[in-house]
Amino acid sequence: MKVNVWNTINQLSKERGVEPRIIVKAIEESLRMAARKFFHNGEEIQVDFKPEKSELRVYVIKKVVDKVTDPATEISLNEALIHNPEARLEQEIEIELPAETLGRIAAQAAKQVIFQKVRDAEQEKIYEEFAPRIGEIVTGVVRRFENQGSVLEVNRVEAFLPDKEKLPGDDFKPGDLVKALIAQVQRNSRGTQVLLSRTSPRFLHKLLELEIPEIASGTIKVKEVVRQPGERAKVAVFSQQKDVDPVGACIGVKGNRIMAISRELQGEKIDVVEWAEDPLTYAKAALSPAKINKVVITNKPGKEMEAWVDQEQFSLAIGKRGINVRLASKLVGWKISIKQE
Repeated sequence: MKVNVWNTINQLSKERGVEPRIIVKAIEESLRMAARKFFHNGEEIQVDFKPEKSELRVYVIKKVVDKVTDPATEISLNEALIHNPEARLEQEIEIELPAETLGRIAAQAAKQVIFQKVRDAEQEKIYEEFAPRIGEIVTGVVRRFENQGSVLEVNRVEAFLPDKEKLPGDDFKPGDLVKALIAQVQRNSRGTQVLLSRTSPRFLHKLLELEIPEIASGTIKVKEVVRQPGERAKVAVFSQQKDVDPVGACIGVKGNRIMAISRELQGEKIDVVEWAEDPLTYAKAALSPAKINKVVITNKPGKEMEAWVDQEQFSLAIGKRGINVRLASKLVGWKISIKQE
């Protein structure tokens, strides 16, 4: 049977970004499915498809026997002679599915199977491209809004930014360029879904790498990041080189570096503090911008501290709705209580 589909396969390959061999396999599978409807008896269908030569054969191999006991693998001599006038007993012959029957049966099945196989290949390609990139920042174009989120186009792939992963000040319009973190890549009944986040601490971490060369080079290490997205964040850093001030390098001249990141985060205030191995020293720094007189470990069970401040520093140390002390506690890994001198 002659089928001139090679140009169509190549065109479909370019349009959908799927290799021609994947489409060829999809066509072969669709033909097997269609042929099974024709043969009925559970025969093992053979497909010989050479699209580059416009050649297609669909057939089964059966043994010629005197008495048929297994119709799926055997054929009587009288019936075999219809397909092959030279057939002999005990010989294996190929029985081709007639071209006109194949065309009638396969048309719809082929269309459905090819569509599904190509879609499966597309989804697998998306997974292979994005799964290794979890934790990276990408820039996407806002295409539309769906229930509980926004759809962004990233490298010709639709990614989803849930509303809960947006910052309080995020107010996007179609066509806007948006930076976000690849948070998850999931396989589900709908295919492969790339999920984005702008609230993850990792998003801030990666923004720091993009904006601050000393972090990108490894001279400065980011030890920990905690956030109340859109409001405040605390970043603990330390320097691998004694002559490099980790906090100053992150803040930049007149705060230019940290302010650029803050603007990306809708004005989120970012406290950069120097990490210390000593928890008391670390806690004192973590409570910035408040000035702390002293920090002591309590006698209570568990990891608890008390930070003592002057009266005018009390509200600053606690922060609006307790956000400063809460983030400091999370950063250090100790429960911190603010006490007034």
